[in-house]
Amino acid sequence: MGATHSKNVGTGSNKRPEKLNVHIRNSWRTNLHLIRSIGNMIGYKKSLSEWQCLSEDKMGRGSPIPPMLRQKIVEQYQKGVSQRRIAKSVKLSSSTVHNIIQRFRESGTISVRKGQGQKTILDARDLRALRRHCITYRNATVMEITTWAQEYFQKTLSVNTIRRAIHRCRLKLYRSKKKPYLNMIQKRRHFLWAKAHLKWTVAKWKTVLWSDESRFEVLFGKLGHHVIRTKEDKDNPSCYQRSVQKPASLMVWGCMSACGMGSLHIWKGTINAERYVQVLEQHMLHPDVVSFREDLASSNRTMPNHILHQLQHHGCVEEGSGC
Repeated sequence: MGATHSKNVGTGSNKRPEKLNVHIRNSWRTNLHLIRSIGNMIGYKKSLSEWQCLSEDKMGRGSPIPPMLRQKIVEQYQKGVSQRRIAKSVKLSSSTVHNIIQRFRESGTISVRKGQGQKTILDARDLRALRRHCITYRNATVMEITTWAQEYFQKTLSVNTIRRAIHRCRLKLYRSKKKPYLNMIQKRRHFLWAKAHLKWTVAKWKTVLWSDESRFEVLFGKLGHHVIRTKEDKDNPSCYQRSVQKPASLMVWGCMSACGMGSLHIWKGTINAERYVQVLEQHMLHPDVVSFREDLASSNRTMPNHILHQLQHHGCVEEGSGC
């Protein structure tokens, strides 16, 4: 009985130190977490060196060695302390201490070298070639650019890789601005007209009436090009972009001069020379406005000669204005 009692006592005495060791091993994590929580509550942020001093006793696997700890290892090494004693004093592995000392021997510094990660598949020279191609073929799709890049660089490239490379070239995909197309004949006429009026004074420019017309499509509930939906709502009627074969439209005409802006005139029916002359007579802004200029209009060129000469006689149409 006595032997049995002593065995139970001995077994119990052996278990208590194990529980105590587990408590001591985890106490530093609890204290550090508690200190950080209290610091966040009161709005106090410790410096990096202070946190490194607190966490110097224990660090997780893969964590970078704090600069203060690396400096301490180098100082002890310069004093002649062995690497094994240094590792035991700072509670690090011998291989870690050896790597820090070896780096100090080779480079003379304790800073961590830049990570030797995977290199980018396209270098600076390839990016310059890609940028030149994108600027030359601005309307090409990403898929077309990827096909060209695979043939040109002789590398396996994905669409996402090319898209990231285009962003590295400081290029983005934008929606094009809409501008009227001008052929060489129209550009030459504009150039000759600007050259002929190069020496006009401000007073003479104030006598010019500028006009233009625009066509507007009339659609009920016309939607834009983009819609907010889920992937499964692509066949939802509310997510369609409505379109008709020949939408109804209105032609609106307006004018302006140095005297101000004229009122808008909505055309009804077809436009001919006689109706165009009537609109000009109704919407002339000021009697001092003697010259008329239509922007890219073909109505003046379709006017009968006797009506055109009559307008020129009254000073409503400028002589040699491309009519």
